[in-house]
Amino acid sequence: MARLGLVEARVRRAVAARRAGDPEPDDPFRGVYLSDDAVLRLLDDPAAVPEPDPVDQALRAELDAAADPGVRLRALERDFGLLPLDTELLLVCLAPDLDRRYEQLYGYLNDDVTRRRPTVGLALGLCGVPPASAGARARLSPAAPLVARGLLVVEEPERPLLSRALRVPDRVSAHLLGDDTPDPGLLDLLEPLAPHLAAELAEPDEDGPAVRLGNVLRAGIGPGYLREAPGGAARALGAQALRAAGLAAYGLDLARLAGRADPAAAVAAAGREAAFGHGGLVAGPVEALAGRPELLRALAALPVPVLLTGRASWDPEWADRPPLLAEARRVGAGARAALWRAALARTAPEGVSGLDGVRHESAAVFQLSPEQVERAARTAHQQALLAGGHLTDAHLLHGARAQNTSGLERLARRIEPGVGWDDLVLPPPVMARLRELAARARHRDRVLGDWNMRPGGGRGRGVMALFAGDSGTGKTMSAEVIAGALGLDLYTVDLATVVDKYVGETEKNLERIFTEAAGVNAVLLFDEADAVFGKRSEVKDAHDRYANVESAYLLQRMESFDGLAVLATNLRANLDEAFTRRLDLVVDFPLPEAAQRTALWDRCLGPAVPRADDLDLAFCGRAFELAGGDIRSAAVTAAYLAAEAGHGVGMRELVAAVGREYRKLGRLCLPNEFGPYMAYASAEA
Repeated sequence: MARLGLVEARVRRAVAARRAGDPEPDDPFRGVYLSDDAVLRLLDDPAAVPEPDPVDQALRAELDAAADPGVRLRALERDFGLLPLDTELLLVCLAPDLDRRYEQLYGYLNDDVTRRRPTVGLALGLCGVPPASAGARARLSPAAPLVARGLLVVEEPERPLLSRALRVPDRVSAHLLGDDTPDPGLLDLLEPLAPHLAAELAEPDEDGPAVRLGNVLRAGIGPGYLREAPGGAARALGAQALRAAGLAAYGLDLARLAGRADPAAAVAAAGREAAFGHGGLVAGPVEALAGRPELLRALAALPVPVLLTGRASWDPEWADRPPLLAEARRVGAGARAALWRAALARTAPEGVSGLDGVRHESAAVFQLSPEQVERAARTAHQQALLAGGHLTDAHLLHGARAQNTSGLERLARRIEPGVGWDDLVLPPPVMARLRELAARARHRDRVLGDWNMRPGGGRGRGVMALFAGDSGTGKTMSAEVIAGALGLDLYTVDLATVVDKYVGETEKNLERIFTEAAGVNAVLLFDEADAVFGKRSEVKDAHDRYANVESAYLLQRMESFDGLAVLATNLRANLDEAFTRRLDLVVDFPLPEAAQRTALWDRCLGPAVPRADDLDLAFCGRAFELAGGDIRSAAVTAAYLAAEAGHGVGMRELVAAVGREYRKLGRLCLPNEFGPYMAYASAEA
């Protein structure tokens, strides 16, 4: 404000000089029109070169010497690389926003009562600079710090340069006056990254990746690009690095930025906001702006530290100078459990209990970033409050599943698991293989990551299994049970939406599925997998060649997949041997034996269905050689028949339902199978 007093003194001198050279200073229409005398006076009056006032210079030097380095104007000069002339121009343009008198004074000096902001010519004159000075005019060019970094706006580009108005954005005025409220236009794009974002991932040693990256940022080398895998912590690593460099961290959402009407202005405003807070930007994902490299180049060129994040490989077209490339480490299961523990404790509202009783390891299986864990913890607390206030493992799993994106649901059918291990009726060897598959999915981070058992060749951390067996033997239900045991959702891929008659379209559809599945914590089930995972054949025509290309693509894509996928087929012999080699487990589902069929009949009818006294499930298990799916269908049919008859399910309804199932399967109803109940199996009965 003291510096602004010097501006007022200059304005007073300019007004006095104006009145002294004006033959009609009291003209009531001054600034509204130009008289003939005024035009002749303009032609006769040579352009005067303003002389710097020595008293003004001495006062300015005295104020600068006495100013605290923490004063915002001084900090602005330092952080934005402003020259003394830049500061003077900024103060001249700031005056109308701080004192209403300057509106009228500038209107008088502009000789136009409607132009109440300083023009380029007036601002240069008040700063004691000749308007024809190339160096002075360059300080107001689009590439100069004042304009390029959003401290000053040069308006009315259609006018000559000296008559263009200058304006200080409201956010700059507010910052200089001590207001730290973020720019309203950036509320949905920019957010300060909380110090606790990655506190649980802090490195025990003083020479960790974040510390080393912070040293590079402190040296002024940038920008940087942090490439992350699904469940990675690139944003957290960027925040740690900026804090290691002594800077605040601000997160910029590039996906929302891409939808802005003027994203270039938003990029400049974000850089200005980060500079106001003495910080840097962690911006991602870069994939959102891959089609607009000019915006990425503008981000990389910001004069504040910028760390870009994403999963794609870096494209040299995205920046004019090569960035510092680094890999963001994947968050291990142990670290994710610590993240869950801290996030639950930090976000717990009043009325929630049971924090000490939940198993954080049950949710640590989800490949979530620290930000997703934070949101999942809040969702878990909301579910706990809705259920009465006691937090359970089920609430944690619900919160984790809520972080899944909806993109995969457009390509596959989502099934929320409703069955468990006790609902399966399978031989012990098959059950053992299924539990092994669940264990592989649960401990893959430890085995492949911590124990370094991951093979080379660019292979992912995925778990692949093949379920082979006749229809109705429990393949889909087993996939649902495994998903439920891991706390995940099951997504069944509809091959009708995948296979396309046009060349190359099937591969594109599969790539969309694999890409979406990489960002979703779920079990991916390819039912009737032999339709797309079939054997390669000898090339005899173009159809064979393109079919082999499709199979070759799938072989490569399966190896780089990081998720959990199950292939189900009734025709295992039709699968290519190369697929089998890439599978972690192959589980064969046999037809159930008599004891298992009896258990299936009992399980399918369930405890709620009323049963007649003559119901003999042991006979049904011995006599009728049906798969589990067929037994389930017959049990449902029997329940409908009993409901229509108004009594419980008896042998009449059950055998009639089996007869219908036999005819549906194209099998004959033989007396030696149906025995004394043969009469119930006829269509008429």
